[in-house]
Amino acid sequence: MAMHWFNRNAVGTHFGGSLYSMVDPHLMLMLIQLLGEGYWVWDKSAKIEFIKATRAKVTFVIKISDADLEDIRQHTADGEKYLPEFMVEIRDDNSDLVAMVRKTIYVRRKKVST
Repeated sequence: MAMHWFNRNAVGTHFGGSLYSMVDPHLMLMLIQLLGEGYWVWDKSAKIEFIKATRAKVTFVIKISDADLEDIRQHTADGEKYLPEFMVEIRDDNSDLVAMVRKTIYVRRKKVST
């Protein structure tokens, strides 16, 4: 996300709400696709920690490993909900850490109709 007048805060750096909203939907949407139609997937909670103010362009990478997916499948196999947590780093053009977002996702296997 590049710096613009509409995502600048009162002191001229990236607005925290814009940093969070940049990350917000993607983890849930990725898990919906990766787990498939047999699962309910919802955002449960999030926390953002601001590390460094910046005016530089910011980016993030979401990493969901095969081990993460297997962990979710194992914890939801009996139909119970599971609340895995993922950390997302927001970095600037210099690769400096700007913020950390901790996302908790609600996952439950859908009941199979008989």
